[in-house]
Amino acid sequence: MLVTGGTGSFGRRFSEIALAHANPKRLAILSRDEMKQNEMAQHFNDDPRLRFFLGDVRDRDRLHRAFQGVDIVVHAAALKQVPAAEYNPFEVIKTNVIGAQNIIEVALDAGVKTVVALSTDKAANPLNLYGATKLCADKLFVAANSYGGGHGTRFACVRYGNVVGSRGSVIPFFQAKRASGVLPITHPDMTRFWITLDQGATLVLAALDWMRGGEIFVPKIPSMKTIDLARAIAPECRLDIVGIRPGEKLHEVMIPADEWRYTFEFDTHYVITPAFHEWTLADYRSNGGRPVAENFTYASDTNDHWLSMDELRDIAGQPAAPRV
Repeated sequence: MLVTGGTGSFGRRFSEIALAHANPKRLAILSRDEMKQNEMAQHFNDDPRLRFFLGDVRDRDRLHRAFQGVDIVVHAAALKQVPAAEYNPFEVIKTNVIGAQNIIEVALDAGVKTVVALSTDKAANPLNLYGATKLCADKLFVAANSYGGGHGTRFACVRYGNVVGSRGSVIPFFQAKRASGVLPITHPDMTRFWITLDQGATLVLAALDWMRGGEIFVPKIPSMKTIDLARAIAPECRLDIVGIRPGEKLHEVMIPADEWRYTFEFDTHYVITPAFHEWTLADYRSNGGRPVAENFTYASDTNDHWLSMDELRDIAGQPAAPRV
């Protein structure tokens, strides 16, 4: 097994869960930062199953070397900061789009059996460049199954929302601003999907078992209002409404209405099946998948599962409010 971007927040937690429960013979970490690799090796007490490859998904030759003898690839490497993507579009396209193409072509050449790529809610009806590049990557991974043929490499994606505690997430931002006495809020009605690192990592492992090829797996996860999260983290702070930033949505979508025809519902997740792989549609009609209603959409503002204030305090590591 190999994880691209494996020294990031997701990669580290995924590695912990995979080593503990999947017990791979070898888990290779491909990333660009030698310091983070060194810190990760120490964190795992130099687990002999871990291997560290310095490299970049832009470098196809390095990927060829890293993918030798690998059965499973989890592709988590991406440039994902929205403002940086708007200012540096060429660089983001090189990593998120061309890098995805490199992963696909090298996986096919090296005989990798399975590839699962991480997507994002921002790839559904994208408004910013980051979301647009991830939509392109999703399309590449879905279509890649045609290149693999009937018995070749299989590709799928997992798509989920904001990750609790990941680098660049709103929780550490609010915590850092708390001392100032003022928390900036873009819009009082803004909503987001919310998922933990454990849930994201577990979903990827599950997708490796569920996938037939070409699916996008979407977990059923709760929504929250960012203003409620701010109040949970720092109830004593004044909230300053600063306006929605360029490239930012008021609400996020994980399944657009136009994809309802290919979407199946399960107890814990949805599956968006590819329109041009008939074997997948047949499989999901026969193994418990329920076609969603016409014009179904899965959006953060119309979700039927919302985090309570106590749950928000819990995930933010804040004490519960006193009982009165």
